[in-house]
Amino acid sequence: MPARQDRRLVRTGDHWLHLPNPYGVPAEICAGDDVPLEHAAVDEALALLETARTLERLAEATPGYDGPEPRIARVALTPDFHKGAGIPIGTVLETEHALLPQAVGNDVNCGMRLEVTSLDAGRVRPRLGALERRLRHLFFEGGRRIALTPVQREALLRDGVPGLLLAGAAPWRGVRPEDADDALDRMHAPGLPVGTAEAFADWIGSAGGASHDSVIGGIGGGNHFAELQYVSRVHDAAAAHAWGLAPGTVVTMVHSGSLSLGHQANATALDALRAGWPGGLPRPENGILPFLLDERSARARRRYLDAFGNAANFASGNRFFLSLTMRAGLAAECSGAEARLLYDAPHNLFWQDGARVVHRKGATPAAGHAAMAGGPYAMWGEPVIVPGSMGAASFVLRGHGDPRTLASACHGAGRRVPRGASARGNDAELDAFLREFRVVTPLDHRDPMVARRSDVMAAWRRDLKQEAPWAYKDIGPVVASLQGGGVATPVAELRPLLTVKG
Repeated sequence: MPARQDRRLVRTGDHWLHLPNPYGVPAEICAGDDVPLEHAAVDEALALLETARTLERLAEATPGYDGPEPRIARVALTPDFHKGAGIPIGTVLETEHALLPQAVGNDVNCGMRLEVTSLDAGRVRPRLGALERRLRHLFFEGGRRIALTPVQREALLRDGVPGLLLAGAAPWRGVRPEDADDALDRMHAPGLPVGTAEAFADWIGSAGGASHDSVIGGIGGGNHFAELQYVSRVHDAAAAHAWGLAPGTVVTMVHSGSLSLGHQANATALDALRAGWPGGLPRPENGILPFLLDERSARARRRYLDAFGNAANFASGNRFFLSLTMRAGLAAECSGAEARLLYDAPHNLFWQDGARVVHRKGATPAAGHAAMAGGPYAMWGEPVIVPGSMGAASFVLRGHGDPRTLASACHGAGRRVPRGASARGNDAELDAFLREFRVVTPLDHRDPMVARRSDVMAAWRRDLKQEAPWAYKDIGPVVASLQGGGVATPVAELRPLLTVKG
């Protein structure tokens, strides 16, 4: 539904809408007239603003609380925003003296990693059939075999990718000397220093020596993917040249997060918040439970923050290994293939500066020149990776650090159709899509033995329909909103060659 038809929103500019609310919270959506906004997402955003009243009541009901007044300072919604679990996907939330774990959610540090290869699309296209078979083996048929020692696992959870690469030999296929430097210069959140990894001691432990598991290097479900793409169009020639994005250049894009570790971290927070909720104070109707940044909640917050940091560091490492798997597949089929990180950006994190906390849920950092000073993107602004739906175009942009969005941009096109409804979509459309595009999944639908299992095929088709292009918004108006709203400028457009889905 077009945004202009929702009478609860006030258009304040060509690409901006304001959410009126009785709490005085500055709340805006960056979205042009042609970006559809669902009623349910607007409902959820308006309910989120009621958390301003929750914070006030919680401070009043907390015994001994005499700290500064907790408040919501600003809410920004990106063009892809859509209904989430209590808080819309595509929300950027600034608070003072309060922390909202649900404003990050379960998939802690879900994010994007984009690598630029030495290959041209013309060389890769004839090898797509072989690549499909190779990648299915690597990702789903026991081929990835990522061996980690307990020391490496703990180093990853405590210090992220830099810690992992410093914790002994790195025998994994595709690792290059530049990876250690890139982990510091080309990742928004290379590692969140955490003093302990006790929350995930079971994952760290092993029978001794290096061991394999089914967790690290896993894509995950839903909208997570690993994709082979090529540069189809350049929008900003100078930035594209500096970033190695020449027309025809093949790139790999990875979208994944913290898997089960993020769920455990979020559960740690919610369990503590429910247990410590003041007696006599009704829980908020929208279900959003905040921590006040006071001494009373310090111990529970510390347990959450430790688990949160571990999960965030795992997510960055997981994307690193997914990219290594893509490198290995390309190198095996296209001799001499190399790849280097362009950028790794998180979607679901928070950033605390004293009493001020910026939360992002389904939104990506989009800092400008000043914030990137001293690094490889100081001249351009932060790389912003905005994927389209499976089979559709994606974009690389450069951020401008816009204060209206708290220096944030959208993390994709955003859903147009809820998962349940899209799973009941048109079979003919899916068949037409599969004739034109390669999707690598654990199940090989071309295998005659698999094709005879109608129950298995029905489940597989249902899952694909949930992520098919028609379930998502058109990426063009979404990117135009970012550009028109002053949030980010397109650098290059990417088109997919094949997608790997879990």
